[in-house]
Amino acid sequence: MHDSSTPTLPDLKAIQTLLADDMAALDALIRRRLASDVVLINQVAEYIIGAGGKRLRPQLLLLAAAALGDGHGKGIGTDAHQLAAVVEFIHTSTLLHDDVVDESDLRRGRKTANAVWGNAASVLVGDFLYSRSFQLMVELESMTVQQILANTTNTIAEGEVLQLLHVRNPDTDEAAYLRVIERKTAILFAAATRLGALLAGADAITQQALHDYGLALGYAFQIADDVLDYASDAQTLGKNLGDDLAEGKMTLPLIHAMAHSDADTRAELRRIVEHGDLDGLATVQAAIARCGSLDYSRARADAYAEAAIAALAALPDNAHSAALRGLARYSVKRDH
Repeated sequence: MHDSSTPTLPDLKAIQTLLADDMAALDALIRRRLASDVVLINQVAEYIIGAGGKRLRPQLLLLAAAALGDGHGKGIGTDAHQLAAVVEFIHTSTLLHDDVVDESDLRRGRKTANAVWGNAASVLVGDFLYSRSFQLMVELESMTVQQILANTTNTIAEGEVLQLLHVRNPDTDEAAYLRVIERKTAILFAAATRLGALLAGADAITQQALHDYGLALGYAFQIADDVLDYASDAQTLGKNLGDDLAEGKMTLPLIHAMAHSDADTRAELRRIVEHGDLDGLATVQAAIARCGSLDYSRARADAYAEAAIAALAALPDNAHSAALRGLARYSVKRDH
């Protein structure tokens, strides 16, 4: 058992060191299983997989498996590496599709795949990654694993469509925003941590606790991400500041500012959102500042991070469960 109020949690560097051997094995597996005799698939897949992302979702799966194994990393085996690769393939596929839908040209500080190879190649390689992930999961011959991941990918697709329905819609409220986050982002976090618990042979209650942790962490992570779009700068962020506004996305800082502004400001914000008017970014930022919307959004993210930590109360106290708590804190303290 662990006191969730303890402030001394491992930072991201310590967590990455803890998992270094497993992440190296995972990267080798990813590159081995990405291989195709279609050259363009190799080029696009390597470009995005090799972009130096955080690999947060596979880390969560590996940490959950180890925390509930013997507590010293021995709970992580080849099945865990393979499922971690599945989770990363699913996530990478959604990135490829997202960038096409959003018409993005910058991710992690460099050109998106669609900006380099075009939309058609990005969509089709995204489809390849989805189908390759299902090949990998079927090899594990677990109907429970397949059910969790089939339901997860279906929910993610629903989230994509749901977000599309809210594009340039200034009437999107906080509840609708959270529904999109649950389906688009949080559900894959929850699947990763639940699968880690499943692999470790945890009981149903513990699997549910890890699911709850992942879901809360996903909310915290995405809200913090949406704050950065209005509070960071392009070099640190790795994408263009104001991208969410340009793409017509109603995220929490803007939703809060819209709800707490005077009628004239609200009308101007509506116009900016409906037209995806990036020239209105300064106006939006001013309204967000006046309404304390970044502080409000950060507080919401912090509350979800603390809920994630609380969900781990019954876990054994070891380096890997401490790392899960550390990732919850990291999710809301990062600058990119």
